Amino acid sequence: MRRLAILTVKDEGAFLLEWLAFHRRVGFTDVLAFSNDCSDGTDLMLDRLQAMGLLTHVPQAGPFPKGPQWAALNAAEGHPLITQADWVMPIDIDEFVTIHLGDGTLDALLAAYPQATAFVMTWRLFGNGGVIGFEDAPVTAQFTRAAPPGMAWPWRASMIKTLFRNDGSYTRLGVHRPRQPDPERLEAQVWIGGTGAPLPARYARIGLYTPPSPHQYRIAQLNHYALGAMESYIVKCGRGRANREASTFDMSYWVERNFDTVEDRAIAPAAARAAPLLAELRADRVLGPLHEAAVLWRRARFEALMRDEPFRALFGRLLLTPATRPMSPERLAIFLHHARRAAETVAPPGTD
Repeated sequence: MRRLAILTVKDEGAFLLEWLAFHRRVGFTDVLAFSNDCSDGTDLMLDRLQAMGLLTHVPQAGPFPKGPQWAALNAAEGHPLITQADWVMPIDIDEFVTIHLGDGTLDALLAAYPQATAFVMTWRLFGNGGVIGFEDAPVTAQFTRAAPPGMAWPWRASMIKTLFRNDGSYTRLGVHRPRQPDPERLEAQVWIGGTGAPLPARYARIGLYTPPSPHQYRIAQLNHYALGAMESYIVKCGRGRANREASTFDMSYWVERNFDTVEDRAIAPAAARAAPLLAELRADRVLGPLHEAAVLWRRARFEALMRDEPFRALFGRLLLTPATRPMSPERLAIFLHHARRAAETVAPPGTD
């Protein structure tokens, strides 16, 4: 059974080998990796990994009116690996599939739910943990504190990515879920959420979030290391976002993700299984020097950005800002009151 991960990267060479080793050991048999405008040698690393038979690399050239990730997904729809895949999941370099069943692999997940046509994996937001400097060490070991389950706000604490059966039920790929379902196949869809229970039928058509629940990570979660070290976040801001052209990050992005409320080391066994492959990749005569060059590039890029006042000011704000606290029940009630009132408001005819 072939399981395909679709990845879009730009200047992520320092993190590429950890991500690939991890997801190969979790059970993805194929990786279709798109690169664009790399300055740190990520594209060269992908070429070497392709020569080693560990992934398929497709370089992209801009401009990207809707962002490089959408361009990659559109290109992926016609790629031979899509037609060969039994299961497909678009996933980012800062996302790690974490399964809480059996041996923690896709095999265990699929065996537990043979009736499933899609698995919805809810983000678990991992905070910065007060780490300032970028270190060349596994992300999954550096950042071990995260948001608690069941937060009703920010909404992205319940945002999803989808592993779906590639049986023709959907004709288009999406960042978070497959799109354009075949109406005649909708009744046969069985979407399983992180609680292990089937999701309501509407999820086969629409939905980017799961209902907040204390059990939302019971069978699986998607560890989302969106921030990393403060220095890495600055470099990320200097690059822009993958799914939007020329879009920047700011403090709101940081504050809405920087939770360190609870410790979560559930990923550790899977990371340990991936460690021998990671060591093998880093010891490769070509990949090793390329990885080191990407690390040096990242450090030099941060220093260059520190000469620019807006990035230096952002770095100062990161140093000033403590970890984000989940809302108290009282504050959440106030916020949800206004959210419900806004949802109930209907604009008068003729207004925009």
